[in-house]
Amino acid sequence: MAKYINPYTDFGFKKLFGEEANKDLLIDFLNQLLPQHHQITELNFRNVEGFAEISIERKAIFDIHCQTKSGERIIVEMQKAKVNFFKDRSLFYATFPIREQAKRGEWDFRLTPIYMIAILDFQYDEQEEKQKFLRSVKLKDQDGDIFFDKLTFKFLQMPLFSKTEHELQSHFDKWIYFLKKLESFDEIPTILKEPIFEKAFEVAEIANMSPQQFELYQESLMTYIEVKEVVKTAELDGVKKVARELKDDGVSVEKIMKYTNLSADEIKEL
Repeated sequence: MAKYINPYTDFGFKKLFGEEANKDLLIDFLNQLLPQHHQITELNFRNVEGFAEISIERKAIFDIHCQTKSGERIIVEMQKAKVNFFKDRSLFYATFPIREQAKRGEWDFRLTPIYMIAILDFQYDEQEEKQKFLRSVKLKDQDGDIFFDKLTFKFLQMPLFSKTEHELQSHFDKWIYFLKKLESFDEIPTILKEPIFEKAFEVAEIANMSPQQFELYQESLMTYIEVKEVVKTAELDGVKKVARELKDDGVSVEKIMKYTNLSADEIKEL
């Protein structure tokens, strides 16, 4: 049994970032990603019960809709597994806080800024040379000049973050390291012994849960594991299909092993 929760679970993510008592954790994290003129001093969670949702997606996605005191809308999303049409889906969800700003009667169409921050437990960049841990996206014209600066996407591909404890340089680095390694920690690393992280560790400690919370966390953890296994199985089936075709074409076992990472025994069984 791990000492700390898995932050990629629905329960774990909401425990850290979605409770009133822990809003300071979310504010501190978001301020590492937002520009100086949009730094958060106060944050109110939004009621998302009325949002249209596709139930099957909720097994792979969990998000928190927030609104700052000055009106900025922020969507913080944890995504456990790769989904089809990822970019399309991200754009679709960003339209909700856009459309909600419409006013009845005369309205000049002025919008408040929207930030969609996605913490991804997978890589969506397939081409290695184009892979970026942090991708910040705005609407630009043909010359690369910003056309509209009120809609910003921030994608964090967590598997691409590879810094070790001794390589952490910024407060942002520390947050990412905390989220990526949390479930594997047995104690608080020296570099994270700061008040904000010490509180985060206290919130994340499984021993501090009530029996009801522990039961909910176990259910959430099982869902996380099931989703990851489904994705892993689908990916493995795809790899085996490619290996089978290579084998049928007479490609050597050694080359198939190189291209697919399957073992010789697995290839022989195909």
